[in-house]
Amino acid sequence: MPRLRKLLLATLAASLVVGALGSTALASRGEVTYFEAPALLLDPSTRPTTLATLQRLGVRALRVELRWHDVAPGANSRRKPSFDPSDPAAYHWGQYDALIEAAHRLDWKILLTATSPVPRWATAEPRHDSLVTRPSSLQFERFMTAVGRHFGADVELFSIWNEPNHHEFLAPQFNRNGTPAAPRIYRSLYQAGYAGLQAAGIARPAVLIGETAPEGEGRVPAPVSSNARYNMSPLRFLSETLCLSSSCRRARSCGALPTVGWGMHPYPNAAGPLRWPRNPETISIANLSKLSAALDRAARAGALPAHLPIYITEFGIISKPNHYQGVSATKQAEWDAISERIAYLNPRVASFSQYLLKDDPIRRRSVGFQTGLEYVTGKPKPLLKGFAVPLVVRRHGGRYTMWGLVRPAGEATTLTLEAQRRGSRRFSKLAQVQTDPRGYWTLSSTVAAVRWRVRWLGPSGRVYTGPAIGAN
Repeated sequence: MPRLRKLLLATLAASLVVGALGSTALASRGEVTYFEAPALLLDPSTRPTTLATLQRLGVRALRVELRWHDVAPGANSRRKPSFDPSDPAAYHWGQYDALIEAAHRLDWKILLTATSPVPRWATAEPRHDSLVTRPSSLQFERFMTAVGRHFGADVELFSIWNEPNHHEFLAPQFNRNGTPAAPRIYRSLYQAGYAGLQAAGIARPAVLIGETAPEGEGRVPAPVSSNARYNMSPLRFLSETLCLSSSCRRARSCGALPTVGWGMHPYPNAAGPLRWPRNPETISIANLSKLSAALDRAARAGALPAHLPIYITEFGIISKPNHYQGVSATKQAEWDAISERIAYLNPRVASFSQYLLKDDPIRRRSVGFQTGLEYVTGKPKPLLKGFAVPLVVRRHGGRYTMWGLVRPAGEATTLTLEAQRRGSRRFSKLAQVQTDPRGYWTLSSTVAAVRWRVRWLGPSGRVYTGPAIGAN
């Protein structure tokens, strides 16, 4: 290679590394990524290998949904058994104990979401099949006292209810005359759960409110039938839960709710994470600013603490073989990285998340979620590699801006960025990039290419090679 060309390439590589260091220093933040794999982690036969896989991917925090019905005595009985509901010894914690203990040994953080289904004796209609209809706030308060006494030392963050604006988790969503029902039920449950944790001896519990699903109705036509399957929009649910009028004034009968953040599940639609949803009632990863604005209005009304963070506690990109919303496995990896970058750049977002390691099976009456890093057969998708070293490439005219994370590193490290240049079938080294202390990095380049990928050599000698991705 001629000496002049060597000198030019060396200068270019050095400038790329310097550019990467300067950018990440400005973008560094303390975002947590929660991983949720309930079926695999709660099964003692699959837990060890699942934990090992997650550890290899750089996971350091889990979201665990604690289903009240699963641990309560006499959960299917119409009458409440004779026991002290605030006594942890009365419950069958089972595999929840084993999972949280295993995570604690790994020094992983735990987000514990107490949620439905509920014991039959704790519903307003124990004679019916529904285990989500108007749960008793009094019984929930006592349950949360037991939860706090049992798990308090091993849980960094609590959350009360999963997707309370969805009919499968809390009912009814609307009253027969079309007025909202679920928000007031949820407000009562939230206040009861918070009080229960305080009764357990946790003076100022760290609790998330919301955990809302992304879609739903703002209004529904009356009369609403008893078997209606409406969901409520997250913005309407927020407003009603906080007792806010259409002009955003708080009802005097409703005080401010103590919380450390609003939980959100901002799944994107089939158009991708950069497209705002057509339905103005939907909150996706693309339009989180609408949620931030609603939280700020609520804070000004005295309903919530000011500058409340947004916690993305459940998220994923649905891939094929889901024929309703699924995208290709290649696009899944690209869109997931783009979504994480969006969350990273938003100063209000305190956490990101990944729902499922392995896809749900597609059954005749239940499609489930195909958001996993693996197919239901265990065959890896590109996202399995991409989750460890996510990469986003943005094109601005003749310049390319790269963003990424070396998740398993957990500290400053050096990676190799490779590019497949136009007309070539091979990847060649583009730059050595230094990350920030948490493994994040950015880079600006004018070198044209069709695809890029990351290679990183871990301390154990394992080589992580991310999937090849294009610019967007």
